[in-house]
Amino acid sequence: MTELERTQIRKLREHGMGHRTIAKYTGLQLSTVRYQANKVEIPGDAADGDLLEKIMKKEACAFCGEPIKSSWTGRKRRFCSDECRRSYWLLHDKEIKRSASATYTKICPYCGKTFTVYGARKRKYCCHDHYVRYYYGLDETFPLGKDGRVEKEAS
Repeated sequence: MTELERTQIRKLREHGMGHRTIAKYTGLQLSTVRYQANKVEIPGDAADGDLLEKIMKKEACAFCGEPIKSSWTGRKRRFCSDECRRSYWLLHDKEIKRSASATYTKICPYCGKTFTVYGARKRKYCCHDHYVRYYYGLDETFPLGKDGRVEKEAS
């Protein structure tokens, strides 16, 4: 369980959403939601049972359940802030509609592994570590720094 999921459970529970509804909405198990809600002792009951309806009508934030301040013109907002929008899509990346024509299958020249990449047609390597090792001609035994870069020798 990530910190974002804990935050989402806490915020939705504080706005009165029930355990079952949170479990269905987030895709987590009911026991996990109950445990996390009871662990931090979130007060309240499911008094505001129509929070899910408000989220579907885009009257409440899809991540935290806060009411959304919307402008009179344009499309209705789904999130109350950029932070909530980013957090939501980190947790729900499978809901992102991706074009099949922008998905490419490549073979890493370092390890020979086949990998799939979305949107980056020019990408050649499966990871940054393999790029560095291939570019500098390093083998598996050569140590790299914590950030995956070649460490300079101390003189």
